[in-house]
Amino acid sequence: MTDFSKFGLRVPEILLPKEIDTKTWSVVACDQYTQDKDYWETAKKIAGEKPSTLNLIFPEVYLNQDDKVQRIKKIKEAMASYIQSGIFAEPKAQMVYLERTTAYGRVRKGLVAALDLDSYEWKPFSSALTRATEATILERIPPRMEIRRGAPLELPHIMLLANDPQKILIEALGKKIKDRSDKPIYQGPLMQESGSIKGWAVQSDDDLKDAAAALQKLYEAGTKDGSAFLFAVGDGNHSLATAKAVWEEEKKRLKENGLGQEALEKSPVRFALVEIVNIYDDGLTFEPIHRVVFDSDFLALAEFVKDKLGGKVTELSNDEELEEKVKASKASFGFFFKDGTKQRRLLLETEIKDLAVSRFQPALDQFLKGQEKAQIDYIHGGDEVFRLGQKEGACGILLPPVAKNSFFDTIASLGPLPRKSFSMGEASEKRFYLEARRLF
Repeated sequence: MTDFSKFGLRVPEILLPKEIDTKTWSVVACDQYTQDKDYWETAKKIAGEKPSTLNLIFPEVYLNQDDKVQRIKKIKEAMASYIQSGIFAEPKAQMVYLERTTAYGRVRKGLVAALDLDSYEWKPFSSALTRATEATILERIPPRMEIRRGAPLELPHIMLLANDPQKILIEALGKKIKDRSDKPIYQGPLMQESGSIKGWAVQSDDDLKDAAAALQKLYEAGTKDGSAFLFAVGDGNHSLATAKAVWEEEKKRLKENGLGQEALEKSPVRFALVEIVNIYDDGLTFEPIHRVVFDSDFLALAEFVKDKLGGKVTELSNDEELEEKVKASKASFGFFFKDGTKQRRLLLETEIKDLAVSRFQPALDQFLKGQEKAQIDYIHGGDEVFRLGQKEGACGILLPPVAKNSFFDTIASLGPLPRKSFSMGEASEKRFYLEARRLF
């Protein structure tokens, strides 16, 4: 079989149910709808008594409940039961090419593979093949380790981004498979009006060699200053950091037991299932996450950021013009707040070449350190920014679109982005659990 170790990948042994009802088997990533118990209770009703990944994951909406230990125990028991009761077909060595049609009509293409955790590092300024895109909050890792540690199965919601403007990997592979009219290994709708999904096996020597050849070209293009940057973590930063931490534990245990390199290379715990997505995929939307600051001196804030970032401030007369000018630029910011009885709209235009948020957030943090009462919130959607910015004591801050062509370069030069830098689509567009793999 084709060797993908140079790229930090392996062809996984994929587990799928013998009979897949995608609407009841598949559920959205556990870190979505964290303030919406109704969503997850509805998911429970939809799944009913049928086999479902809902029974194999820990929705984070329940993380702070008192029954955490019992819930984790029940999850691992369900994993063992699904394996022993014959719900899964025999595992097959294959990658999976998939097409996810979202509720918004967008089609996102992906490739499911196993990532070698020794090729990944979340720490800033890493030279690893796979790197984090956002700062990792260490205290979020131990609770997740309790779930993964000793789990019989893993199911992926991690999404890695490939820097592939020519679309030579995933899109080319998908075209080849569909031109042959290969039969999907699964297809169907997803629950709660989240679109549909369809997947095809990638297992022939010819297909795998094509994938490796494309990865080699991306590897070469991503090599600078002696290190290759092949993948960036798009979704699931903390889940992948958790998998890495559990592997480091297991690696230590294997070494202490006198097991050699072969055991380290073959351990299932060394790998994590991921979906690779091209950052240039037409169906992948990158949305900025805006900011709202409360209880501060907003004129001073705009002036402080201008001094830090350079550029000029212009006052505009209406909301539409402010939003349009921010959207039309890769490096402009809009400030929207009340000054007495007057609504102010300030446009800060800069010459930043990196991703704008990577420069903006540190300046904002520095300003807020001197504002004892000031608070910050993170907002999806311009309409909500304008709504909040009309309130006394609030300043809505519009951030520009995320520039895909500077994404990898910014991470390579500046390290992981600040918290809440971008969102890959809406909550319902996030990855749904579907494929599984044996872990412990």
